Amino acid sequence: MSEEMTRREASGAEEELLPPDAPDAAEGETAKPSYQPAGPVKRALAWIGVVYMVILVALNLYAVFTGTALRGLAPLLAVPGLIGLGITALIARSTGRLTATAAWMTAVVCWLLAAWMLLPGIAGLMGNFT
Repeated sequence: MSEEMTRREASGAEEELLPPDAPDAAEGETAKPSYQPAGPVKRALAWIGVVYMVILVALNLYAVFTGTALRGLAPLLAVPGLIGLGITALIARSTGRLTATAAWMTAVVCWLLAAWMLLPGIAGLMGNFT
């Protein structure tokens, strides 16, 4: 703090005190913006996480209010991840990380697996209510 005070007194001008590690404007360094938005793949993965959090909250609320846990939901819990993986593959194609053929093949396989997992997942879910 004393170095800054002596520098301020020596210059004779009233300047704003900067922390010692802050770059000076006189050095020609431009400040980079601190916020950088996430890319589309990260956004898609974040939405997949949001879907899983909603599912987990719903499962816990069901268990709290009824006193029993739902069983046989493992295939159903794979569906959001598979759908999201297909969407992520298509986003990666648009950003140039995958070829169009590889992206579409990955997306179609993921979506077919998701549709296939819906059958045993819904059957397991309905088995809890009989």
